[in-house]
Amino acid sequence: MFAQSSIRNAAAMYSRVGVETDVSEASPHKLILMLFDGALLVLNKAVADIENKDIPNKIKHISKGIEIISSGLSASLDPSGGDLTERLDALYEYMCRRLALANLQSNAAPITEVIGLLQGLREAWAQIEDVAEQELKMALAKTERA
Repeated sequence: MFAQSSIRNAAAMYSRVGVETDVSEASPHKLILMLFDGALLVLNKAVADIENKDIPNKIKHISKGIEIISSGLSASLDPSGGDLTERLDALYEYMCRRLALANLQSNAAPITEVIGLLQGLREAWAQIEDVAEQELKMALAKTERA
């Protein structure tokens, strides 16, 4: 679903948005989780900024959220992933449009909607990582027994 080179590019983008963490040793799954976490972090800040009428920080946080989604998550999709890739790409594009609207209107509702969508995707991605990790452990155990 995600291309390896795109994931590394996403990791570089993630580092640029100011979230402090060491991405150099993270697995591809972990890098995507980090992108989700970074987007959720800045979008939650944007909601607080709207509530506090802090326009400069609202703009900054929404812009970072859009960047993570468009230049990180969307750019990490594997073009050969078929229908799932197309659907995720369309969903990411929708999220960016909703965030742009939230920025224009200083309205937290579209941001809250995007946060909910991202949380659902993050949870699903985290579950996939657990399954992949378990399968790897089982394969290594079989190799050790042979």
